[in-house]
Amino acid sequence: METVAIVGVGLIGGSFALALRGAGFAGEIWGVSSERTIRAAEKRGAIDRGVSMEEAVAGADLIYLAQPILKIVEVIPKLAGAKAGALITDAGSTKVRICEAGRKHIQRAQFLGGHPMAGKESRGVEAAEAGLFRGRTYFLTPREVSELETPGARIFVEYVRKAGAHVVPISPGAHDQLVARTSHLPQMISTALAVALSETVGAAGKAGAGPGLLDMSRLAMSSYEIWEDIVETNRGEIDSALGMYMAVLEEVRRRLNQGGLKDPFEIGSIFSKSLRNS
Repeated sequence: METVAIVGVGLIGGSFALALRGAGFAGEIWGVSSERTIRAAEKRGAIDRGVSMEEAVAGADLIYLAQPILKIVEVIPKLAGAKAGALITDAGSTKVRICEAGRKHIQRAQFLGGHPMAGKESRGVEAAEAGLFRGRTYFLTPREVSELETPGARIFVEYVRKAGAHVVPISPGAHDQLVARTSHLPQMISTALAVALSETVGAAGKAGAGPGLLDMSRLAMSSYEIWEDIVETNRGEIDSALGMYMAVLEEVRRRLNQGGLKDPFEIGSIFSKSLRNS
């Protein structure tokens, strides 16, 4: 692998480029983004130069798509002319829609869906860092596990591991079901809690808010701009996760009125501790 093209050189794309350098990649790293972003990425040392999409498709050995989900889906058909042996991967946070587009449009090159479970509150290449993926899960969603054994995929996986990430193969559908419960559901709960309390808690209540409320409402500060594509492409799984949670919440409410909350508290405590010890 001699040339990498990052399409969307923001926080994730810029961090991947810096991680590649940190892992010893000595080839050229190109960027496909706006002129302002390209200048910022060059200044950060994330890329060597900016190129057009056409140049990236014609010359890159690895094309890394780090845009919003629906933008990735829109871009994939433009990559159909990528050279044989090239690897196209993405960092989108839902996978079914993206992988369907990849299977449909990418024939000569190889498409391999991906999702690094990494991020931060700051956005843009200015916030990029080489260690962003260290200690984080990096999901890869091949149709078959054998797709991870192609020459391009093996090199890519090696660099991801050198960046400190834990590579986890999973099917696109299983991925979207999993993140609906572990990522999307917590966001919906936090948002709903903040909306409910915004209508019932006045200034005095806000002044007396404890750390529990601050922790529980932190995700509610997320911008809908970030979540709009996630909701659009994983609506069914999010709805299912909300239904599951609402059923448990109703059971907790029933137990509250019957004096039987010991079991939910114990089960919740065991699960919460297991998350922190895993």
